[in-house]
Amino acid sequence: MRSKMKTAPRTFDARVDRAIFMRLRAHLVGRGGSVSAENDASHALPSDTKAPASLPCGGRAFREWKRSSPSTLGRLGRVSARTCLVALTLLPCALVTVLTVPARAEGPLLVPDPGLARISRTKVLRWGGDVQGGEPFVHENAKGERVGFEVEIADGIAKRLGAKAEFVQNDWSNLVPSLERDSFDVVLNGFEMTASRAKRVLYTRPYKTYASRLTVRANARLPATREGMAKKRIGSLSGTRSFEIVRESGGEAVPYEGCLEPYIDLEQGRIDGVLLDDLIAARYSVGRKGLVVAGDVEQGNYAVATKRSEPGLRDAVDRALAEMESVGELRKILERAKLWEARDERLLTWTAQDQARALGQPVRETESDGGIDGGAGPPPTISALPQAPEADEARFDASRFLLLVRAALVTLSLSLAGMAIAAPLGLLLACARTYGGKTLAYATTTYVEIMRGTPLLLQLYLLYFGLAPWLKLPAPAAAVLALGMNYAAYEAEAYRAGIQAVPHGHVEAGLALGMTRLRVVRSVVIPQAVRLALPNVTSDFVSLLKDSSLVSVITVVELTKQMSITAVDVRAWGGPGLACAILYLAMSYPLSRLARRFEKKAKVENVEVET
Repeated sequence: MRSKMKTAPRTFDARVDRAIFMRLRAHLVGRGGSVSAENDASHALPSDTKAPASLPCGGRAFREWKRSSPSTLGRLGRVSARTCLVALTLLPCALVTVLTVPARAEGPLLVPDPGLARISRTKVLRWGGDVQGGEPFVHENAKGERVGFEVEIADGIAKRLGAKAEFVQNDWSNLVPSLERDSFDVVLNGFEMTASRAKRVLYTRPYKTYASRLTVRANARLPATREGMAKKRIGSLSGTRSFEIVRESGGEAVPYEGCLEPYIDLEQGRIDGVLLDDLIAARYSVGRKGLVVAGDVEQGNYAVATKRSEPGLRDAVDRALAEMESVGELRKILERAKLWEARDERLLTWTAQDQARALGQPVRETESDGGIDGGAGPPPTISALPQAPEADEARFDASRFLLLVRAALVTLSLSLAGMAIAAPLGLLLACARTYGGKTLAYATTTYVEIMRGTPLLLQLYLLYFGLAPWLKLPAPAAAVLALGMNYAAYEAEAYRAGIQAVPHGHVEAGLALGMTRLRVVRSVVIPQAVRLALPNVTSDFVSLLKDSSLVSVITVVELTKQMSITAVDVRAWGGPGLACAILYLAMSYPLSRLARRFEKKAKVENVEVET
C-alpha cells in the first residue's frame, strides 16, 4: 500500500498554495498582527519566477522539487507535511473570520441600527400618540376606529418599511420619556420640532407646518405678540411649544390636558387668551360666542421623532416621508383632511439647511440638498449628527425645589379646605340617614352611593366644565367643592358606624334624665360617635391629600402637576419625582401617626366603657 502511494503522488496547484498564504497573511494583518517589510518582501513571489502548473506533494519528486525551487518557493516547499495539513485545516476558520470581521475604514465602525432591526424582525412599526389630542391628528370615530391624517401618514411610512403600523396610546406630555424606554418606535402626534427636544430625540423632515395662534375674547382683545401676552393668563396644552412661548413671553401659562377645555374657560372669562396650534384653534374655537382670532405668534413644523441611539431608523423614516412627498401621497392625505396650505409647499423642497434652521442649529454651507444629513449614504453615527446649540442646561436645583414646596402648600390648602367641607357634611348625612325619616334616609343613601360609586375625576369635570354655562366657579373653588362633596360620602359612613357603636344604654340614660331625643343625640351620641370615628376620618384625610393631585385637570397647579412641569423643564424625572414623594410623605406621615394615636385612645376608652 505504501509503495502505491509513493508511485502515485497527489498534485497540488501552486496557485492554491499562494492563495492560502496570502489569505492567512491578510487575516493576520486584519486581526492586528504586523508584518515587517523584510518578511513581506520575502513572502512575495519574485517577478522572474513562474509558478509551475502542478506541484508534486509526495515522495521523491516532491523532495527534488524543493531542492530545485527558488528561495521563496523553496522555503514554502520545505514546510513539513504536518504544517500543510494544519494550514489546510485552519483555512476555513480563517476565511470565515476574514469575511465576517468588518473591513477597516475611515471613522467608526457601522453597526446595525437596533430600531430597524426590531422593525424588520417584528414587522410592526409602533408609533406613539395621545388620542386626547383629538381631531385632526388622531382620534376615534363613532365605530371606535382610530382615524386622522397622522394615522394615514403612519400607515404610509410603515408600508415603505415593510411593516404594519400599530398605535400606542400615551400621555402627550410624556411621549419623549416613553420613547426612551422603548414603549414605541417613533413619536408621531403633532410633535413640534424644537431645539430643546433635539437634545433627546432625532427628527425627520417635517410632514406638516403649523402656526401658534392666539385666540381672545372680542371684548378684551390682545395683540398677537409676545409683549401682548406678558402678565396675562394664557391657556395652552402642557408641554407644547405654545406653552413654552407663553412662559417665554412673561405670561402666566395655564396648563390644560385637552384641546376643548381652554376655549371653554376663555369663553367664561377665566383666562385672557388661548395660544394653540392653528389646526386646533380652527376646530375647537368655532362656535364659541365672543371669541376672535388675534393672530399667529410663531410658525413651526411637525415631524417624526426617534431615539438618538437609532439614527438608521430616523433616516429610513425620513426617506419614506420624502418618497411620500415626491409621489404626492402626503399632499393627498393633507388635502383629504382639508389641511393642505400654501405654506406646506416648502416641504416638497426641504433641505439639510432647512432642517438645521428649524432646530436652531448652525447651517453648514457645504451640506448638499439631498436630505437632512447632506445626501445619501450610510446612517451616520451619533457623533456625526448635528448637535443642538449649546445652552444653559436646566437643572433641578434649590429654586425649582422651592416651586415644589409652594405647590405642596397649594395641595395642603386644598386638602384642608376640602376636609373642612367633608367632615361636617358627612356628619350631617350620617345623622339624617340614622334619625331622619324614610324619605330623608333614602335621599342621603342615594347621595352617598352616587358620590362613592363615581370617579372623583368625573365629578371634577362635571363641576368645572359641565356646569360652566350656569355656574362659573373658579378652578380652586371647584376643586375644594368637588373634594369636599366626594369625601363627605365616605365620612358619612364613618360617622354612621360611630353612631351605631354608641351603647344603647347611654341613650336610655339620657332619656331617663328627662332629655329630649334631639338633645340626647346632640349631647350624648354625637360626641362619642365623633370620637370613635376620628381614626377613620384622619385616614380619609390622608387619602384626600393624595387624591388632590386630580385637580390639575381643571388647571390647578398642585404638587403633582408642578412636579411634571418641572420634570419636563429639566428633562429628568428622578429628582423632581423623589422630591415630590418626600413632600407628600412629609404631609401625610404625621397624619398617619395621629390616626394611630386616635385608634389606641379609642380602644382604651372602649375597654373602660365595657368595664
